[in-house]
Amino acid sequence: MILDPWRNRLWSYITCLMITMQVTKVHGYKPVIILHGILDAAADLKHLENFIKKAHPGTVVYSLDVYDHYASLNPLWDQVEYIKNLTKSMMDSSEDGVHFIGYSQGGLIGRGLIQTSNEHKVNNFIALSSPLNGQFGDTSYLNALFPSTYKEKLYELFYSHYGQRWSIGNYWKDPHHKKLYGLYSSYLALLNNESLKSDFSYQNSWQRNFQRLNNVVLIGGPDDGVISPWQSAQFACYNEREDVVPMRNLQIYKDDVFGLKSLDRRGSLHECTMANVHHIYWHRTEAVFKKCIEPWLT
Repeated sequence: MILDPWRNRLWSYITCLMITMQVTKVHGYKPVIILHGILDAAADLKHLENFIKKAHPGTVVYSLDVYDHYASLNPLWDQVEYIKNLTKSMMDSSEDGVHFIGYSQGGLIGRGLIQTSNEHKVNNFIALSSPLNGQFGDTSYLNALFPSTYKEKLYELFYSHYGQRWSIGNYWKDPHHKKLYGLYSSYLALLNNESLKSDFSYQNSWQRNFQRLNNVVLIGGPDDGVISPWQSAQFACYNEREDVVPMRNLQIYKDDVFGLKSLDRRGSLHECTMANVHHIYWHRTEAVFKKCIEPWLT
C-alpha cells in the first residue's frame, strides 16, 4: 500500500527524530545542575549557564530557581531535602547521570545532597568558591545581615538553637569555640562527623555516597573576599591561632571521614586556584569556566 504524502513526511520525521535521539544519547553531554549561593537567585547564574551552552551546545542545564534571596537563609537541611526531591527526576531521566555545580552556599548544599543520597547520579561535583569546611570571617554578606556585630561575637548567636535557624549558622566554624560548634552546628559538624550531639550517629553510607563521585573539583582563590578562609573552598579551615590548616593535614582527611582521601588517592580530587577573582565574579568570569569547569562537563 502506498502511504499518503503527509504520512510519508510524518514517518520521515519520526525516523529522523529517533536517529537524532540515538546520536544525542551516544555523543551528547551529560545534563548539568547548577545551584546559586546565599542571597542569590537562579537568574544570577545566567552567565555560567550561557558559558556551558556555548561550550557544549545542546547541553541540558537545570538552574535551580529555589530558595532565592532571603529564602536562602533557611536551614540547610530543609534546603537539601527539598532540592533532593526536586532533582531526583532530573537524575533519573539521565541514563548516564548528571554533573552538579554549586556556587558558594550552593556548593555546601550540593555536598550535603550527595553525602546523604544513597541513589544520587552525580558524576562530577564542582564546588565554585564554596565554604565547604565552614565560614569564619567578616564579609559583605554578614555586614548586610548583622551590621553591628563582629566575627568574634557571632558564635553567641550562631551557637544557639535560634542561630541554627539561619543557614549561615549551620556552617559557622569558630576555631575558638570548637566545643560549642560541635554541640550546636546542625549541618557542617554532622557532615564532617565533628558533632558532639548526643543523639547523632554518623552514617557510613555518607562516605560511600561521596566516594561514588567520579570527580570532585574545588575552585577558589586568595582574592575571593567573602569565603573566610578562602581555602575553605578546598576543605581547609582555621585552627585556634587562625592559621589556615590545609585539607590534607585535617583529621577529616586523614580518617577519610567522607571519602576525601580515597578520592585523592585515585586521582579524583582536583583543586583549581585562581587569583584576582572576587567572590561575586566566579560564575561570571569565562576564564574561570574555561580553566576550572569546562574540562569536567563531558
